[in-house]
Amino acid sequence: MEASSSGRCALSNGNSEIHYPGIKDINIFFDDLEAANSPSKDDDSLLHVGNLTSMSDESSRLDAEGEGLNVPEKNRTSGLFFNDGKSRIDYILVYRKSNLQSEKREIFERNIRAEGLHIEKELSIANSDIIFVKLHAPWEVLGRYAELMNVRMPFRRKIYYLHRRYKFMSRMEKQLSRFRGWLPKKPMRLDKETIPDLEENDCYTAPFSQQRIHHFIINNKDTFFNNATRSRIVHHILQRVKYEEGKNKIGLNRLLSNCTYEAAFPLHEGSYRSKNSIKTHGAENHRHLLSECWASWRVWFKYQPLDLVRRYFGEKISLYFAWLGWYTGMLFPAAFVGLFVFLYGMFTLDSCQVSKEICQATNITMCPLCDKYCPFMRLSDSCVYAKVTHLFDNGATVFFAVFMAVWATVFLEFWKRRRAVIAYDWDLIDWEEEEEEIRPQFEAKYSKKERVNPISGKPEPYQAFADKCSRLVVSASGIFFMICVVIAAVFGIVIYRVVTVSTFAAFKWALIRNNSQVATTGTAVCINFCIIMLLNVLYERVALFLTNLEQPRTESEWENSFTLKMFLFQFVNLNSSTFYIAFFLGRFTGRPGAYLRLINRWRLEECHPSGCLIDLCMQMGIIMVLKQTWNNFMELGYPMIQNWWTRRRLRQEHEAHGKTNIPQWEKDYNLQPINPYGLFEEYLEMILQFGFITIFVAAFPLAPLLALLNNIIEIRLDAYKFITQWRRPLASRAKDIGIWYGILEGIGILSVITNAFVIAVTSDFIPRLVYAYKYGPCAGQGEAGEKCMVGYVNASLSVFLVSDFENRSDLSTNGRQQYIKYCRYRDYRDPPNAPEPYAYTLQFWHVLAARLAFIIVFEHLVFCIKHLISYLIPDLPKDLRDRMRREKYLIQEMMYEAELERVQKEKKERKKNGKCQHNEWP
Repeated sequence: MEASSSGRCALSNGNSEIHYPGIKDINIFFDDLEAANSPSKDDDSLLHVGNLTSMSDESSRLDAEGEGLNVPEKNRTSGLFFNDGKSRIDYILVYRKSNLQSEKREIFERNIRAEGLHIEKELSIANSDIIFVKLHAPWEVLGRYAELMNVRMPFRRKIYYLHRRYKFMSRMEKQLSRFRGWLPKKPMRLDKETIPDLEENDCYTAPFSQQRIHHFIINNKDTFFNNATRSRIVHHILQRVKYEEGKNKIGLNRLLSNCTYEAAFPLHEGSYRSKNSIKTHGAENHRHLLSECWASWRVWFKYQPLDLVRRYFGEKISLYFAWLGWYTGMLFPAAFVGLFVFLYGMFTLDSCQVSKEICQATNITMCPLCDKYCPFMRLSDSCVYAKVTHLFDNGATVFFAVFMAVWATVFLEFWKRRRAVIAYDWDLIDWEEEEEEIRPQFEAKYSKKERVNPISGKPEPYQAFADKCSRLVVSASGIFFMICVVIAAVFGIVIYRVVTVSTFAAFKWALIRNNSQVATTGTAVCINFCIIMLLNVLYERVALFLTNLEQPRTESEWENSFTLKMFLFQFVNLNSSTFYIAFFLGRFTGRPGAYLRLINRWRLEECHPSGCLIDLCMQMGIIMVLKQTWNNFMELGYPMIQNWWTRRRLRQEHEAHGKTNIPQWEKDYNLQPINPYGLFEEYLEMILQFGFITIFVAAFPLAPLLALLNNIIEIRLDAYKFITQWRRPLASRAKDIGIWYGILEGIGILSVITNAFVIAVTSDFIPRLVYAYKYGPCAGQGEAGEKCMVGYVNASLSVFLVSDFENRSDLSTNGRQQYIKYCRYRDYRDPPNAPEPYAYTLQFWHVLAARLAFIIVFEHLVFCIKHLISYLIPDLPKDLRDRMRREKYLIQEMMYEAELERVQKEKKERKKNGKCQHNEWP
């Protein structure tokens, strides 16, 4: 291997810059044995205080000296090139001189140069202990590894064929085009003049091959591989370079984990800001273009430039934004229907017979809701809550629940079609993930046991089946224990609600005293939110511990296992209290005179006289708003504060030393590193939101609208974060959103079950229906209008004799010295003078049977609709299938014609040179 340093090394110290022209090229020759046994001498030994050492091959040095005058000065000062102004920086490694693992770095960097990469080192301006290693991949290295990695590159312009149109259809299209001319010009699309024409989108692509290099469209070798592809190739090389002798001593990830290198990242393409307007002077670079046409609030209503995002960040991140944009677009009909249900409840509020009866029931006295301080209250005092409940629990609620269940299926099915189109456009149809490397921890644990891999034919570490099962059992036990911790936290919230309802009932302020139950619910929700956020920190550590305990074989297996655990923890943590309010609150409290008590002391909490749905609405509304606000702050606000503090500190230091010019690699190093779990946090936030808008949507129809407003902001916040606040992530490839799609399908199935129970158990839809058809004034007539609900409130309330209360109830009459003989409560029981006092009536059993029947019919009906929709909507659009088949045919034809043309040209050249062979096939 031969490595050389450039003939001119720039040394900077303080405000001065010194050049050492006397330093000649350094040629290092060594074989494998010599490299292994050479003394530890880090390349940093060539660095003096504040100097720069440049290492590249001989040709680059000569080119830099011979053509240095032709290199634009902009390249030299942009911070994106080597000091010669020609070699583009494809990757950055960062380490500290004080780090003692210099021998590993030396061997690693020698092997990097042996692979053909060029290296140039530079000292940090802000910290003399930090060294930046700049890497550049020349054309030969890019071509060799692009062929090994099967990187698809453009080789021929696409040919679009128009279907034959009839004359009548052509005339109709002309008339429609004239009519469209009067309409606005597609305001949601970005201007074509702003977005560049990406060449690879209009070309057929094929795996790169150096033997068939003449087939590919190569206008400029420096720009043929874009920056994202170049950094991906360099990262692929770094992952396979050894740093020590040994089978497992390989790869950049291990050097990052053992702190040999502090950071590794590709560079952003310059600044995202410009003094000039993009409309008049154009974009400075792709980062600036994305900042203006994607991350800016001025374009919040525009479609995302996904092709440009893919070019800059790679397919994996682009697929996330494509899914998020599709999800946000699909929320529009759901939000519209949910708003319609809410407005329907608002417009029918005055005509609701149940609300009228509650508001006019001044002569009905309700039993106290707690033992000591809760007074007897008139039913009319809950008039406001009855009206608010009608906004969410009305005749359109069942329709909306069915609609959302169908909507979830349509969303997932059409996303599969959308993903297929994206995969075709981005050349991901035939792409398969290469055989993944084994995790270092797995190798270290099971290095003594090996067996032959059936795919590669090479021996690899092997985990015994008994060991794997035992680890899975322990991990499952840990998951069950953490779920029990969540249930214990919910139990604590239940105790809080039971204890504080009496406290708020005895409060001095009349506003709180008269609304003690709402105050209890509101404070309990806020406390529950704080517990949720605290437990999230614990869950992450437990999930990491359990996942590492399982010892997954590959990184994808580790990621899927960690994702599933974190989702289970977060989902149970976020929704456990909601499930309690929806299905358990007020269901097992007993009756007056025979209350069920907690620890034989506190009465369990009862529902408000207007029902428990208002509590469920408050729970969902507060948690959803607070959760999304907190997530947005942590995703953007916290990194912005950290980056602002870093810039402020650097600005003060530079002003003190008279330095203002910071190179691009140091600017990127001072940005926040991307989440070590990749896009996990972004996906998790959206998946939990999807659960909110589907699982309990029957109780809170405005959830899709809140989600839509949040997601419109979320897209731009995430875009701004990726562009301005984070280091540039590695451009990774992916075909879909991975395990998250299966989680979405599971949430869709769960939502059907929960909405059926919410309508049947939590809301009063079924009791009202039974009364209208069986016990009301229209019984037997087949009608269920508002006139049929007359007398429903009185029929749904049972009578209790006050003298039958328990002695420990210690009732209060709220200062009124009057004798109350009877009070009412929500249940279907016989009066105290019946042969069996307080026994269930026949209406109770009718309502219970109707609820069970509704759950069964609703679930079967909705599941049948979901499966029918899944069957009717194909995963691959027909026009896309035809395009794929035609493209495959055209590619074969083009490759055959190009090869035939090359053979004929070589044959003519041989004849022209007189080297014709007679024994040739015609």
